[in-house]
Amino acid sequence: MFVLMAVTMVVGIVSSLGAPLLPQIARTMAISLDSAQWSLTVALLAGAVSAPTLGRLGDGRYRREAIVGELLIVCVGSVIAGFATSLPVLIVGRTLQGTGLGLAPVAMAAARAHLPAARSRDVIATLSVMAAAGVGAGYPISGLIADDVSLHAAFFFGGVLSGAVAIAAILTVPSNRHSEPIPLDVRGVITVATGLTALLIGIAQGQSWGWSSTRTLSALAVAVVVLGIWVFTQLHRDQPLVDLRQFRHHAVLSANAAALTLGVTLYMYFTIITEFIQAPASAGYGFGASTLVAGLVLVPFSIISLLASRFTSRVTVRFGASWVLFVGAILTAASGAFFALAHGALWEAFVATAILGVAYGFSFAAIPGIVTQAVPERDTGSAMGLYQVIRSIGFSVGSALTASILAGYIASPGHLPTRHGYIVALWIGSSVAVAASIITSLLGRRPPAVAGA
Repeated sequence: MFVLMAVTMVVGIVSSLGAPLLPQIARTMAISLDSAQWSLTVALLAGAVSAPTLGRLGDGRYRREAIVGELLIVCVGSVIAGFATSLPVLIVGRTLQGTGLGLAPVAMAAARAHLPAARSRDVIATLSVMAAAGVGAGYPISGLIADDVSLHAAFFFGGVLSGAVAIAAILTVPSNRHSEPIPLDVRGVITVATGLTALLIGIAQGQSWGWSSTRTLSALAVAVVVLGIWVFTQLHRDQPLVDLRQFRHHAVLSANAAALTLGVTLYMYFTIITEFIQAPASAGYGFGASTLVAGLVLVPFSIISLLASRFTSRVTVRFGASWVLFVGAILTAASGAFFALAHGALWEAFVATAILGVAYGFSFAAIPGIVTQAVPERDTGSAMGLYQVIRSIGFSVGSALTASILAGYIASPGHLPTRHGYIVALWIGSSVAVAASIITSLLGRRPPAVAGA
């Protein structure tokens, strides 16, 4: 169990090598903040594509091999990012690092397969939150290394960490080579990767290209067509990459709807808060905080989300899953609204992330339990892969959307976004969270599906 927790913690730490380092990446490589944002967005995109692939491998015979192999890929990506002196090379490294974000569904499938049912539910909930908690741990650690050593050393740190956990996984994760073989839909992987890439390019570049420009509309049109083809083919395959038919389960639909919308908001807030507090006071806002301080701001999120997750099962039993998701969405909206209204002192950023920690401790701990109870055990990896895809798409869209919004409030190249730009982005993030609360509330009113329907 502890190795599985370490695997998901690495997922969080690897993803954390993004938001707090963006200003330093921009300064070091002499690029704009919205260009540096791509080092975060591509990692999240890679996670969205790798999650169903690794989830499918986790359901088949190659669970341990998938975990170990993916950790080694993350290690290689960390080394490439550590040596990078230009944005294209950094993006290659960050893409390889980001594929590790798909490890969570494999770890959850292993927990359900090898632990007693009563214990596996709590472990799966913890694993879901561990990835987010790893962000809170990784931000200050990577910030400390980047400030005291160098930006490149922070990426090398990710390589050392992933390599060490890979060795531990080899020694402790049991093999399941005796399981039934499950084929991997390679064409499905390529199709969904193409569609998601076009979608994120259209969102991220919409502000600079113009939302009605030919390039933006073409990218979004390609995304709609390709993802439409992917959905159609997945629904008509006997062994799809992602079993979209799971959406017929009311619980799976509501849980993934919450994961998508709350994922958008989470990465909007992460980027906005860490960039805002690192901006120099001469910009008319900000506190000129170091990368380390920016990381420390997210520690309350990490600690409180873990603590809140420990109570999720009891709260869910008493009040119902839809109520838990509704409260989580409302608290998420409250976090962004608070910082939009109160950002004159650094402590207010800590309060905002603490509120966010309560919200995600409830939401992201409840969602995997809702999903796994609605699907057979043999489909756990696939179901968690679908959940991870949806959540990662939300993360990716949130990252790209933030870059697009802030880019519209930069007076001239090389300048920082205005204070008003950050406030607008926060209110948009809060509006998305309110939409999440409405969606989960409406879906929660539907009666449970009849078994076997």
